Amino acid sequence: MRELDDRARAILTGNDRGGYTVPTRGLYPYQWNWDSAFAAMGFSAFDPDRAWRELETLFAAQWETGMVPHIIFHEVDPGYFPGPDVWQTHRQPPTTGITQPPVAATAARRIYERDHDRARLAALYPKMLAWHRWFAAHRLDRGAVCIAHPWEAGRDNAPDWDGAMAGVDSSGVGEYTRRDTAHVDAAMRPQKIDYDRYLSILYFGRDTGWDAAEIAANGPFFVADPSMTFILLRANRDLAVLAGVLGEDSGEIEGWIAELEAGAETLWNADGEYYDSRDVRTGTFANSLSCASYLCWYAGIDNRRMLEHLRSVLGRVRYGVPSYDPEGPEFNALRYWRGPVWGVVNFLIADGLAAAGHEVQADRIRADTRALIERNGFFEYFDPLEGRPAGGDNFTWTAAIWLIWAGRD
Repeated sequence: MRELDDRARAILTGNDRGGYTVPTRGLYPYQWNWDSAFAAMGFSAFDPDRAWRELETLFAAQWETGMVPHIIFHEVDPGYFPGPDVWQTHRQPPTTGITQPPVAATAARRIYERDHDRARLAALYPKMLAWHRWFAAHRLDRGAVCIAHPWEAGRDNAPDWDGAMAGVDSSGVGEYTRRDTAHVDAAMRPQKIDYDRYLSILYFGRDTGWDAAEIAANGPFFVADPSMTFILLRANRDLAVLAGVLGEDSGEIEGWIAELEAGAETLWNADGEYYDSRDVRTGTFANSLSCASYLCWYAGIDNRRMLEHLRSVLGRVRYGVPSYDPEGPEFNALRYWRGPVWGVVNFLIADGLAAAGHEVQADRIRADTRALIERNGFFEYFDPLEGRPAGGDNFTWTAAIWLIWAGRD
C-alpha cells in the first residue's frame, strides 16, 4: 500500500506543470477543469499549498461572465486537437469556449477542512459563486443542468448523447487530423462520426462568438444531464457550507439548491425508473442507465429504485461501476464512456452512498476500485468484466482518488 501511495504522489508531482496539473502526458497536455479539481484533492493529502494553487490557477482563467472553461491552453502543444486555433476564444491564456462539471467548490471544501486557510478560501469564494451563478443563468432547463457539448459533461461519447447527436449535421466539418488515437488504441476512444459531430457543435459556438444565450437557444445540441445536475447540486451544498465558514449570506445558493432538487426530478425516466439524460430540443429521454444515474446520492438524493438498479448492475460485472448498463445495447467494455469503470466517478458515487448510509455498496465500489489499481496501476479507466486497463497511464485523477479514498481504510 505504501508503494502505491508513493507512486500516486509521484504521478501528481510528475504531471505538475507549475501551478496546474495535466491529466496525463501526451494524450491530455493541458489543464482540464474537473481534472484539476480532483488533482487539488489529491495534493491536499500531502501538499495543501499546492492544492490551493491548483484551484487558483484554474480560476485565473475564469471568463468575465463567470464561466470557467473546460481546457486552459497554457502552452502550445501540436500533439493535441482541437487546439486554441480551432476554438478561437481570444483569451489569454487561450481557453475553450465551454465548461465542465463544477467540482471545484467540493474540492475547496475538502482542502479547507484539512488546511483551514481562510484567506485563500475567501479569495476563491466569489469566483466559485460567480461560476455557479453562470450555470443558473445559462444552463438550466426546468431546473436541470444542460450541456451544450458532450465534452462539457466530461462523458464524451456516452450513449446518453446518441439520440441528440444523431440530429447534429456534420456535413460541413471538412478534413482534420485527430491526435488522440496516436496516444491510445482507437478501439478505446470515440469514433470518427463522434468527432465530426463534436467539431460541428464547436464550430456553431465559435461562430456565435461563444454567446451563451444563443448557444442555449439555438445550438445543435442541448441536453439536460444527470451528472452535471447532481454534481452542481452537491457543489452548491458545499458552497453553502463555505459561505457559512466565511460569514457570507447563502440565500442565493439555497435557492439554487431548491431549484436543482426540483430539476433533478425532471430527469426521472418513468419507463425505465432511473435518472436519465433528456434532449431539450425533442423532450425525449436517452433511455440510458449510466454511471451518471448513480450520482443521485452524491447530490444528497436517496432513491430506493436507484439502489435496486445499482445492486443489479454490480451483480453483473466483476468490477463496478460500469459507465453504462452492461445489458444495454451500446455496451462496450473498453470504449471510453460506453462501459468502462472510471475510478473518479466511483469515488463520487461511493461518497454519496456512504453519506446516505448505504455502506455495503460504498465499500464494494471502493474495494473494486482498489483492486483495479493494485492490479493494473493508475490508468484512466478499466474494463468492468475482466479488469483490463484502458486509456492513458499515470493518470492524475486516478492517483488522486487513490490518495484520498481508494487506498485508505
